[in-house]
Amino acid sequence: MEETYFRKGFGLKSQVQPLIDLEYHSALVQDIRSQDHKAVFGDVTVRLAKEFGFCYGVDRAIDYAYETRHKFPERRIRLVGEIIHNPHVNQRIRDMGMDFIRPGDGGGFDFSELAETDVVILPAFGVTVQDLTELRKVGCVLVDTTCGSVLLVWKRVASYAQDGFTAVIHGKHYHEESRATASQVSRYERGRYLIVRNMEEAELICDYIAGRKNRLSRDAFMKHFAAKATSGFDPDLDLRMIGVANQTTMLATESLAIGAKIRDAMAEGSGEEYAEGNFRSFGTICSATQERQDAITEMMDEGPPAAMIVIGGYNSSNTDHLAHLCRRFTTTYHIEDAACIDLEDGTIRHKPDVGGDTPEEVATDWLPRGPFDLGMTAGASTPNNKIGETLLRVLEIRGVALEPTG
Repeated sequence: MEETYFRKGFGLKSQVQPLIDLEYHSALVQDIRSQDHKAVFGDVTVRLAKEFGFCYGVDRAIDYAYETRHKFPERRIRLVGEIIHNPHVNQRIRDMGMDFIRPGDGGGFDFSELAETDVVILPAFGVTVQDLTELRKVGCVLVDTTCGSVLLVWKRVASYAQDGFTAVIHGKHYHEESRATASQVSRYERGRYLIVRNMEEAELICDYIAGRKNRLSRDAFMKHFAAKATSGFDPDLDLRMIGVANQTTMLATESLAIGAKIRDAMAEGSGEEYAEGNFRSFGTICSATQERQDAITEMMDEGPPAAMIVIGGYNSSNTDHLAHLCRRFTTTYHIEDAACIDLEDGTIRHKPDVGGDTPEEVATDWLPRGPFDLGMTAGASTPNNKIGETLLRVLEIRGVALEPTG
């Protein structure tokens, strides 16, 4: 009988690694990294963040996708959504003959066209409990690339549900990872979740828990969080015992602050002893996300560059938050890839703000005049070759030859 579930690859890394290196490596980026992440090109001093680009989880997901194509050269291979949030990588996956199953308007997937002979790759963000159940019913081969950091959050959220605690998840309710994480509570009959996007929404919860005069009415609260909570969520019952978790790619400082606010509200409303026994919080930001955010703080502590370029998909949460962090210190341009920099007119298309479907803007005369420091970083799903291509375009606009000095 054919094995149908794989989570540890196929042992084909040595066969696919040369191709992965060829497609995603950048000698230019590696050269700058070897010079303590800093190099001078003409009048442009390039400073790379100490941590950037592909994380272990993304490396693993891409590796498994390539291994899957190698293992099943004649089989139809489908991916549940995008494997990671990077347009270049996802296009390369398509070029290899692996198609995506797109979510519907409500975020769910239709697996009715799948057959037992198909191979289905689960993305690094994971899939919901319900989707995994449906896929198992089909009987197709499943290749699970869910990141280990995400699995740790799932385990924490499931433990909350098992013990009767509502999981309050800091994340984007429409994001694949948050949807998959929230679904873990369904493993238990009384499992409950509530997803909060930011501190503003967390304050609504805190007002309700503490019983403040300005709190939303019960009906208004339920209406506001209708799409972000378990069906039938009752704030009077389900906010008594709370366990905090988060989408792994959110800003760590904000996640910690939200957890602290909620605990303070529980103490305010019901006393310190009550909060001590009915609030739980564990650090569930993944180490790669934390390291990339810390690297930005370190760079800015050394002195903010005149301009910062952050490279990564616009739907990449961790890239979005890196850009948000950089904007606190300096002029920042979040671009999807090097093509956002127009070599003919020298403009740059970029996403100006964090959140939602913010449209791109075009900036002209955006590079500082005279000698300047250019900071660069990239989201955890951005390959090094896209960072190198971006830098080449910046230098070409400045008419700078590639003669780096340490």
